[in-house]
Amino acid sequence: MPHFSRFLAGGTAAMLFAATAYAHHGWSWADADQIELSGTIKEISMSPPHPTLAVETAGDGLWRIELGNPRQTERSGFIQGSAKPGDEVTVLGNRSTDRNEKRLKAVRITVSGKTYDIYPERIRAK
Repeated sequence: MPHFSRFLAGGTAAMLFAATAYAHHGWSWADADQIELSGTIKEISMSPPHPTLAVETAGDGLWRIELGNPRQTERSGFIQGSAKPGDEVTVLGNRSTDRNEKRLKAVRITVSGKTYDIYPERIRAK
């Protein structure tokens, strides 16, 4: 019986972890429609769970831009040193459904003329 209890506990823990990861990494918080946003990078974080950019726009203030998980972002070619604060950036992505929140899940970013497709399968022509 102790082996079965450990197996059951391990299986339950794995299911809870998977559910938490799915909720965190899902797109349910974002609009289906995509918008394009341009501005100046104020801050960059390449830390898990998602690299992020703080982008100041001319007309709408500071936005939080979420990229893919670190591996996904790296596969796009966007790595540490690809951009720096002060660089101009254009972001295509899905905005938060909460209009009080200036948050965007990026599917593509363009910095200094170089384009990084974070989620190529999600890009809709703009």
